[in-house]
Amino acid sequence: MAVYLYNNEEIKKIAQSCQITANILDEIELIIDEGITTKDIDSEARKLCSKYGVKPAFLGYQGYPAAICTSINEVVVHGIPAKRKLLNGDIVGIDFGVYSEGYYGDSARTYIIGKVDDKIKQLVEVTKTSLYKGIKKAVAGNRISDISNEIEEYVKQFGFVPVRNFTGHGIGENLHEEPSVPNYGKPGKGPRIQDGMVFAIEPMINTGTYKVDVLADDWTAVTKDGGFSAHFEHTIAIIDGKAEILTKGKNFC
Repeated sequence: MAVYLYNNEEIKKIAQSCQITANILDEIELIIDEGITTKDIDSEARKLCSKYGVKPAFLGYQGYPAAICTSINEVVVHGIPAKRKLLNGDIVGIDFGVYSEGYYGDSARTYIIGKVDDKIKQLVEVTKTSLYKGIKKAVAGNRISDISNEIEEYVKQFGFVPVRNFTGHGIGENLHEEPSVPNYGKPGKGPRIQDGMVFAIEPMINTGTYKVDVLADDWTAVTKDGGFSAHFEHTIAIIDGKAEILTKGKNFC
């Protein structure tokens, strides 16, 4: 499948979905605390989608049963909300998107619950920083793997590793489009970045091995060694040769 290049009017519509995604995540953030269940968080996400008049992008997508993904500790991505309460010492990745007026938005943030040890705190900080390092490489003329390599080389300095089984992706009329945006690899490969491209960069970074297992529910991906994993994601558009972040929130710019 070829990479689709969106025009300015289409990008404005994608940006609207992305901004609603960010706004809802900002509101969800207010209830994320010790003692709340991930199912409670999912219920809040559904209410907020109704408030904003949008559809949750993930609900029903290839059979996914919830509005958000809630990935705790060793869960890398696609954790299904349940009755599990958030506990002191947890980290939880919240991945969420909306569909509005024909276009999708998508973003993810990882939260620290209570107090975690220094290594896990560093994991979250390094993962978030690696996202912005990758975004800086998203300029016209570079190739997609220049983003990938920047993320990998940065996190490796701290002894962390990027997941290989899951990647960032193009987004717009579809939730997942070309190009695939890995978080590892050599530079200078993949499609050349150009104006009109819209894609999500989403480093998923582990404390130990990059290898993952998928649980019996066919969704929940966990680290093979039980180590912690963090996840951050922004949707960006390439405009006038540079990346514009479309999913900026109050505390996640």
